[in-house]
Amino acid sequence: MRADLAGPPRFLLLGACLVLAGCSGPQSSLDPAGEAAERVSELFWQMLTGAAVIWCIVIGASVLASYRGSRTWDDRTAFRVILWGGAVFPTIVLAGLLVHGLRLMPELRAAGGDLRIEVEARQFWWHVTYHAEGRPPIVSANELRMPAGGIVEVVLTSPDVIHSFWIPAIAGKTDAIPGRTTRQMLKPTRPGIYRGACAEFCGSSHALMAMTAEVMTPERFEAWLDEEGGPAKPQASAGEQVFQQAGCGACHTVRGTPANGTVGPDLTHVGSRHAIGAGILPNSPEEIARFVAHADEVKPGIDMPSYRMLPEQDLMALATWLAGLE
Repeated sequence: MRADLAGPPRFLLLGACLVLAGCSGPQSSLDPAGEAAERVSELFWQMLTGAAVIWCIVIGASVLASYRGSRTWDDRTAFRVILWGGAVFPTIVLAGLLVHGLRLMPELRAAGGDLRIEVEARQFWWHVTYHAEGRPPIVSANELRMPAGGIVEVVLTSPDVIHSFWIPAIAGKTDAIPGRTTRQMLKPTRPGIYRGACAEFCGSSHALMAMTAEVMTPERFEAWLDEEGGPAKPQASAGEQVFQQAGCGACHTVRGTPANGTVGPDLTHVGSRHAIGAGILPNSPEEIARFVAHADEVKPGIDMPSYRMLPEQDLMALATWLAGLE
């Protein structure tokens, strides 16, 4: 009997834990690490509270109606209930929520900021260029790094199809549209590593188009800019020879080497990134080798060919060299 009585509370507790688990983590808009995400979170809880109140009113009215049985209201009372409860009240509530939501947009879309980052969304990766005051443009890929407390203007473009730039913990979604330039203002507040993604279906590997976003202290961010803006310091090895002989430099840039391709991601400091393949694989020599050899399987639809023909020794030498580009 005690076990039976204990069953429902345990079940409800487990359900509550599963629900609340979605309210935190590196890709949760309900665990905000930016001012825009805080506004989104506040709006969500306000709308949820309003929805709960309306639900209670509707259920209460249904229960009241069931207790009244076959008794009916007179025409005048019924008209007032329909008018005020079915028309006036929903109109006021929805208009209030609309006005409250729209008043957030000008601030979240205003131009300017402490740092400008151009993000070009491509199938299926992100080309990132940092424009910091007093520095030449710094090119990177598939990651976004920002100073905590700074105002970052993200300028979005796309050369192929519509993508949607979204880092839930920091801000809402903004589309990257071919032939147009869109903007999003990011105001990260809490240092940490967060996950972003493309939120608009863009092709066969849409679900594999992610992004790592790291919010750093201002001091660490300035130091990172110094390192990221410099050339790679590759060690002469068999891996570099494989990179050149296989023609990788025709698509990828590694500053400090003859490789200057612009078709694929910039690999100058690929070894210092948190992930490879646009946020889908851990950054390790083994995973780099897997991606190079089986690109079409790991990420269907990408332009990069697979290099299955490379001997295992050459493949690992290439992967180890790339992992050392920090």
